[in-house]
Amino acid sequence: MFDKLINSLNKVAEKVNSIKYIIAIKNTFAALLPVIITGAFATLFSSVIFDAENGLAQISALSFLEKFKPISSTISYFTLNFLTIYAVFLLGIEVAKLNNIKGVFPGIIAVMSYLTVNPTFFKLIQEDGSSIIVQNVLAKQYTDTKGLFLGIIVSILSIELYHWLSKQDKLKIKLPESVPATVSNSFSSLIPTIFTVAIIATIGFAIEALTGMYAFDIIYSLVQKPLEGLIQGLPGVLTLMLIAQVFWVIGIHGMQMVKPIREPLLLSAIAVNTAAFEAGEEVPNIINMPFWDIYMTFGGSGATLGLLIAIFIVGKREDYRQIAKLSFVPGIFNINEPLIYGLPIMLNPILAIPFIITPLVTGTIGYFSTLFGFAGKAVVMVPWPVPPVLNAFIATAGSIGAVITQIVCILVSILIYIPFVKIADRSAREKMDSEAA
Repeated sequence: MFDKLINSLNKVAEKVNSIKYIIAIKNTFAALLPVIITGAFATLFSSVIFDAENGLAQISALSFLEKFKPISSTISYFTLNFLTIYAVFLLGIEVAKLNNIKGVFPGIIAVMSYLTVNPTFFKLIQEDGSSIIVQNVLAKQYTDTKGLFLGIIVSILSIELYHWLSKQDKLKIKLPESVPATVSNSFSSLIPTIFTVAIIATIGFAIEALTGMYAFDIIYSLVQKPLEGLIQGLPGVLTLMLIAQVFWVIGIHGMQMVKPIREPLLLSAIAVNTAAFEAGEEVPNIINMPFWDIYMTFGGSGATLGLLIAIFIVGKREDYRQIAKLSFVPGIFNINEPLIYGLPIMLNPILAIPFIITPLVTGTIGYFSTLFGFAGKAVVMVPWPVPPVLNAFIATAGSIGAVITQIVCILVSILIYIPFVKIADRSAREKMDSEAA
């Protein structure tokens, strides 16, 4: 019965992960990580080095550093505040690839289509309370992370429409064979491009005409904002982690299962924090991608750095200790596949319990420590392989409270894993005794 359940869940997981839009979204956000990290480190340099009030530039001998702040500020602005545009472009290319359309032109189609559904004016409120309409501009909310979900929808819809139109022979402009291939290809995509952008723009116009709201306002209010609110609450992020851990235990890569939900929301949250930190405003989001990495996946999924240390402290099984030795260096860099598959943790009823429980406990500790102000909120997107302690320090722009909190979480994880390591030892001994008898 249990095997049948696992096989059924595996089939479901395979079907979900084989959906081309899921594949495209995962690939897109993986490609966006360097952009987010670049913007985050630019913000870190801006405040820690080039800032004349809080950074190294406040030292008189290093005051010249303040002159370089516009460089880091510009990098920060044009990475994090244009994240939706980059995502739309990359997603357009990824969806096109899965439809066997080569090149980067589909990315341009996706961006054009997305821009056409957004207004090109901005209502500016002046100091006296009056307002003026600024024409021929694109407001920041349409380019930063607030537009992500609408961007994803429009990008997928526009490329699928373009793909369908491109297959219609009646819409193809056929040129003589003597015309160079590049010119011929450009003309063959001309009518599908015009139709695609025109249709998407018409849909955007119709939505605004019928509802009085732009597509952005509808999607952000009804879809993205509620999801952001859910994931920003402790129950939401713990539920997402619980789902991932259960999938791991039954033999399915849990992080891959939750990635399409996790990435847009948590990466968006850290981008918002970084932008607020750069602007000197209050940092809003406790839960974001670095929070997940710092407090819930140190050592890898299941916070298995605690398991490694627990095995070294109390483990008597020679097979566990050998696997732990081989897994320790990768574990320092948050890579724990050798441990998951080597012990194994999957389908192991003894180790599965702490593997599921530990990140939920440590995530709760991290959340309340941050909520009460002891640990600083993460403002820098740090690559996930950065070792524990160092990642907490960098991600929070030097919060010692965050470092201490992470160390407490590691200690708690060790304490949770120790009894189960002892149980695994006793179980192995009893099995050996019964075999000997």
